Amino acid sequence: MDVKTVASRIPRIGDRSDRTDVVAVVRLHGVITPSGSPFHRGVINLQSVESALTRAFAHDRLQAVALLINSPGGAPTQSGLIAERIRQMAAKKQDVPVLAFCEDVAASGGYWLACAADEIYAHSTSMVGSIGVVSGGFGFTGLLERFGIERRLHTAGEYKARLDPFSPEKPQDVEWLKKMHAQLHELFVEWVKERRGDRLAGTEELFTGDVWLGGKALDLGLVDGVGNFREVIAKRFPDAEITVAEPKKPLLARLGLSAPAAAGAMLDAVVQRVAWSRYGL
Repeated sequence: MDVKTVASRIPRIGDRSDRTDVVAVVRLHGVITPSGSPFHRGVINLQSVESALTRAFAHDRLQAVALLINSPGGAPTQSGLIAERIRQMAAKKQDVPVLAFCEDVAASGGYWLACAADEIYAHSTSMVGSIGVVSGGFGFTGLLERFGIERRLHTAGEYKARLDPFSPEKPQDVEWLKKMHAQLHELFVEWVKERRGDRLAGTEELFTGDVWLGGKALDLGLVDGVGNFREVIAKRFPDAEITVAEPKKPLLARLGLSAPAAAGAMLDAVVQRVAWSRYGL
């Protein structure tokens, strides 16, 4: 066999992608927070997922984009920004469906992200929903008094120091927070209704902040089917190649460095642990 014949049988770079249909996968795993970490990738925000979404939607022979979601929620603004970005990219690929697959949990902001998809699937054991708003904090006034620490806070503006954790809680501040929660909840409900439409069951039970397993979520219209990513994609797109668009690693992770045991990093870890623990994870 001559050299020319051998060379003709070697696939050229780009040949496979030119011939093969693609299902692009984007993993949305972690707590949704604006404060990304340079050390680990256990958080979701627009900055951390933008590059992966761009690569996922860029394939020429794109058959579908699959979002693998495992998130207990988090920051509403980041949830909204990511969902809007997904819809912006999907609008440029009008014949390409976006499918969301709920893993352990797609709750609160995690479900907000799922609603950016055209179709949502859940495992029978997935926890789905939590269409509500929650915030929490700590009060340290007693701790300061115990150690004889005086809190000195100077502001310009009557409400500048609302809900300061080192000051006694004021009823008017709590009332203001509840109004903010109600407004955010209304926006969440509007988004779910916009994206799910008449697939939703006609019950206000949906918007109480409760969470359901996959089968009940299907009955309520929160998801379109019960199944896992592999089986659904194999049935819908049997000839497609699956390619994962991973977010870029943070700088220190690329360098192989670990997070220092700093107070800020430890506090972030506690906040994330609390978010997951609400769902027994």
